[in-house]
Amino acid sequence: MMLAAPVLVAATAPVPYRWTNVTIGGGGYAPNILMSSAEPSLAYLRTDMGGAYRWDSAASRWIPLQDDNAESSFMGVEAIAPDPVDPDIVTMAAGMGYGQPSAILRSADRGARWSVVPVPFAMGGNEAGRGLGERLSADPNRPSTLLFGSRHDGLWRSDDRGATWRKVDGFPRPGLGKPERRQTHGGVSFVLADPSSGRSGGVSRRWWAGSADESGDHLFLSEDGAVTWRAVSGPEGLLAVKGAIAGDGTLFVGYASGIGPSGVKTGAVWRFGADGRGTAITPADHGNGGFFEVATARTSPATVAVSTINRSSGDTVWLSNDSGRSWRDLGKDARRDVSATPFLGHDGKDADFGHWITGLAIDPFDARHIAYTTGATVYATKDLANWAPWTRGIEQTAVITLVSPTDGPPLVSGFGDLAGFVHDDLERSPRPRFTNPYLSNTNRLDYAGLAPRRWVRGGSLFDGWPREASLAISSDGGRSWSPIKLPPIPQADGSTRREDLNGETPPAVSADGKLIVVSASRPMVSDDDGRRWSPVEGVSRGSEIVADKRIANRFYALDFATDRLLRSNDGGRRFRSIDGASLPGPLDGARPTRGRESQPRLVASPFAGGELFLHWWQGLFRSSDGGKSLVPVSGDLKVELFGLGKGTVHPTLYAVGKLGDVRGIWRSDDLGRNWARINDDAHQWGLRFRAISGDPRRAGRVYVATDGRGIFYGDPTGGVQ
Repeated sequence: MMLAAPVLVAATAPVPYRWTNVTIGGGGYAPNILMSSAEPSLAYLRTDMGGAYRWDSAASRWIPLQDDNAESSFMGVEAIAPDPVDPDIVTMAAGMGYGQPSAILRSADRGARWSVVPVPFAMGGNEAGRGLGERLSADPNRPSTLLFGSRHDGLWRSDDRGATWRKVDGFPRPGLGKPERRQTHGGVSFVLADPSSGRSGGVSRRWWAGSADESGDHLFLSEDGAVTWRAVSGPEGLLAVKGAIAGDGTLFVGYASGIGPSGVKTGAVWRFGADGRGTAITPADHGNGGFFEVATARTSPATVAVSTINRSSGDTVWLSNDSGRSWRDLGKDARRDVSATPFLGHDGKDADFGHWITGLAIDPFDARHIAYTTGATVYATKDLANWAPWTRGIEQTAVITLVSPTDGPPLVSGFGDLAGFVHDDLERSPRPRFTNPYLSNTNRLDYAGLAPRRWVRGGSLFDGWPREASLAISSDGGRSWSPIKLPPIPQADGSTRREDLNGETPPAVSADGKLIVVSASRPMVSDDDGRRWSPVEGVSRGSEIVADKRIANRFYALDFATDRLLRSNDGGRRFRSIDGASLPGPLDGARPTRGRESQPRLVASPFAGGELFLHWWQGLFRSSDGGKSLVPVSGDLKVELFGLGKGTVHPTLYAVGKLGDVRGIWRSDDLGRNWARINDDAHQWGLRFRAISGDPRRAGRVYVATDGRGIFYGDPTGGVQ
C-alpha cells in the first residue's frame, strides 16, 4: 500500500515553559573546584560535560553558568581562572575535545554573561587528563595578563584579559602537535605566578609551569615574567600534574605516572623553593596510586593538602601544617553525611571518601574549610572531620533513558555510571533502587501498560566488573528487582555463549506483565519471569522489539535484516509480516545511532492499543492500526528524539529537532500539523540531549534527559494551551 500524504507543518509561536532540574545532587565527575582569593564564599566548579558553576552564598546553591550555551563542545570546561583581584571577573577555557570548537570565555559579571573568543589551540575538557591544571592562570599582580597551557600547542599568553592570544616562543615545550586518533596529550598541565615576585600593577617575575607529556622535562621556571624558561629537576619518570604556591613563594607539586583520571599507578609530592631546588615530601605510607591536586592555605603558608588518585585501598586527602614534613590522613577518620544525596550508596555499599579526586581547594579565608571533587560528587568540611556533599544546585550527570509511566512514580530514569532511579519526588535526591543486579549503566527500561508496577530493565557494567546478569524484573514499580539470566545461545562455531552480559539484549514486557521478550542474536521469550526461555520465531537478530501497551499478547519488531515491520499476536512467540504494511523506506533509516544506549525508534502509545510511532531518518510516522499504515506526523521538523504525552483526542508529541534553522525542543498538540518551540535561548544546555518523554498523566509536562546537565522537567507557565 502507499503511505499517506505528508502532513503540512507550521511553526507556531513559542510556548513559555518553566524548566526545573530533577534533583539528584551532583552525580558526575567534576575535575576541579576553585575558591576565589578576591572575595569570601565565592567559588567556581568546572565539569567535563555539564559546564561551569558558581557558588552563590546568598542563595546557598550552585548556579549553572552555561545553560544558555548552544555549543555542545563548550560544556566541557578545560580550565577556570577567577580574577585574583576583581571578584566579578572570571575567565574560562572551554572545549570538549580535539577537533571540536574551543574558545576562551570572558565574563565581567561572575559568569552570568560570556563573551566568546575562538582560539586556535584545541582543548580537552572531556578527554583523558581533564583533571590536570589549572592550565589557565591570571597574574595576581596584573590580572590582565593570563597564561594558558595547551595540550598540543605549548604555552600561550594574553595581556588584554584574554581578548587576544599569542604563543610564548621561549617556552621549551612547544607541544606535540596533532595527536593520533582517539588519543590525547597532557601538554602544559598547569601555570602559576608567584605573587611575591612582583608588585601590584606590574607583571610577576616568577612563573612556574608543569608538563604532563611523557618525554622530556616536566617542571619549568621563569624569572623574567614568563618570557624565558629553564627546566627544574624533580622525580624521574613522573609527570607534573598539579601545582600550588604558598604565600611565602613555596611551590608544591603533585606528580603522577599518568594524566588520569584512570590508569595512574604511582606518584609523589615535592616542594620547591624560589631558587628551583626541590625536596621530596611524599607521605610515607600513602600506598599505591598517584597524587593529583595540591592546595595551599593563604592564611598559613606551611599548610598544604594533597589528594591521592587510583589508590587501591580508596583515595584520600592528606593534610600537612609544616610544609610537608608530616602528614595527616583526613580520610582515615572522616565522617560522611550523605543523607541529602543518598544515591551515593548506589552500588550497594556505603558512600566512600571518593575516587578520581582531582579537585581540591582550601578556602583562602578559612583554612578549615576544605572541599574536594570526586567522580560522583563534591565534598566539603569546615572542621576537617565531618564531610557532606556540597552539591545543592549541581546536576551533572549523563542520562541514557527515561520513562514516565501511566501509574506510580512520575518518572523512572536510566543513567550512565549511576544506574538509574525511581523518582517519587522530583525535588528530592532519590535513594538507590537499581540493585540485584547493580548495573552502572541502565540502557533500556520498559513497563507493562496494563500492569504498570511490572518493569524490566537492561544495562551494562564498567569494564572489569564481574557480571552475573544485566537484565532484571520488578513487580513493585522499580523499587526492588530480581535478576534475569538468559541461557547460553549456540554460536556459529559450535560453542555456546551467554549474550546477555554486555548490555546488548534490550528487554520488553507485555502489556499484562506476564511475558518478557529479549532481543539477543536468537530472540527469546519467557512467561515465568525469566526462569525458562523459548526461542522466538520469525524475527532476525538485532531487531528492535516492543510490546503494545494496551493489547496483552501483542508485540512488534523492526526487523533490520529484512526491512520489515513485524507483529506477534501470540505473546511474542511468532512474528509475522503485517498484511498490507509498508514502511517509509529501508530500515537503515531507523537503525540505532548510539548502539545499546539508543532510544527506541518504535514506540507503542500508552493511550490506545495498536497505536505506534516510528522514528525513521529525521521523520516521525504514526500508525493507528497496529502497523498496517503509517502516516507522517512531523512535516518539516527534522526529528532527533521524540516522546509522547497526555493530550486531548490524540497524544501530545514532544521532539528534539530542527525546524528551519532553529534546533530545540518542540511540542505538537495536533499530530504534527503545528509545532511550537518550548525551550528558549536561556535553556539550551549545550543542545546535548539523550531522551525525551511527555507525562501520560499531566498535560503539558515533558521530561528531557541531557548529556551532562541531568534531567529537566518542563511545564507551560500559563497552563496547557
